[in-house]
Amino acid sequence: MSRIGKLPVPVPAGVDITVSGALVTVKGPKGSLEHNVPAPINVAQEDAQLVVSRPDDERNSRALHGLTRTLIANMIIGVTQGYEKKLEIVGTGYRVVAKGSSLEFALGFSHPVVIEPPAGVTFAVESPTKFSVSGIDKQQVGEVAANIRKIRKPEPYKGKGVRYAGENVRRKVGKAGK
Repeated sequence: MSRIGKLPVPVPAGVDITVSGALVTVKGPKGSLEHNVPAPINVAQEDAQLVVSRPDDERNSRALHGLTRTLIANMIIGVTQGYEKKLEIVGTGYRVVAKGSSLEFALGFSHPVVIEPPAGVTFAVESPTKFSVSGIDKQQVGEVAANIRKIRKPEPYKGKGVRYAGENVRRKVGKAGK
């Protein structure tokens, strides 16, 4: 049995969960999210918690059991607390500016790079070198942050580029180092 999958998902006060067939809808103070549960997995609401179960011990069922439970738990956390990824920019002349709801990056290219936020994601700029990506969908927030980091990854010699806050960039010794 999946150690994660067999744990019940606690439902905090203020969160409304609707299970209709394979569709699980979670509504909370920050918004609402939906998830289609894959075929062999069952989701049942008991008191103030959700129980995720599987009918058999086939490989596919076991794989989806813990995954489904974690995705539903992430949806509950998203509609109550939300998710945030903090990023920072390292490099001379590299900066970020908020232009309305979008971000404009100066990352050493001949042109500024403008990133528009998708629906459900917001950007916040704390300083010219620090900003954050936030929203209620964990997967979407992580993907937007990864796409921004992909514009100019931290390079290994000087560490210049866009990185997650607290990320450790492995440095290489240049050709002058002995």
